[in-house]
Amino acid sequence: MKMNAIPLAITGLLFGVSAAPVIADKWDEATKVTFSAPVEVPGKVLPAGTYIFKLLDSPSDRNIVEIYNADQTKLEDLVLTIPDERLHPTGKTVMRFEEAPSGSPEVLKAWFYPGSTYGEQFVYPHDRASQIAKASHEPVFSTRSDLSSYSQKHVKSGSSEAAKMKSAPVRVVQPNGQETDVPAGKKEK
Repeated sequence: MKMNAIPLAITGLLFGVSAAPVIADKWDEATKVTFSAPVEVPGKVLPAGTYIFKLLDSPSDRNIVEIYNADQTKLEDLVLTIPDERLHPTGKTVMRFEEAPSGSPEVLKAWFYPGSTYGEQFVYPHDRASQIAKASHEPVFSTRSDLSSYSQKHVKSGSSEAAKMKSAPVRVVQPNGQETDVPAGKKEK
């Protein structure tokens, strides 16, 4: 296992990742992340490379993550997330991954900005969430397939599509395939 500049808490990771804040502005939590192998995010597999992860710049859309190419000239994906929490912050970016089936790209589960105990847990399309939950033996957040990601529609920040994502129904898919409600306190920060 190769780890680049910054160590990260990772489950089942078979490739190097490095991450660093892009700007000092904590509002959007912009973070530059480099993956040395493909990584799955809701609705898309990102090829190995460098990306900018940041929160949508709107107080009403704090659970939408924008993923840009390295120079922020192309929005690669706009994804729905649910707040995640951990007990202890670190001074480093943390990217958590789900276990993926052999031969599949690693599945990004959550992203934590340096110094924060709050992060963003990714919400996957229902069918894919079921597959991930079964393979990882962990519950996975899911929503309707048409509301988990808008990368193919070239959605711009603040659009009505982001508002639809924000109000999308979110469920939890258990490893056995059963769906349950999202636990109280997981819907908003």
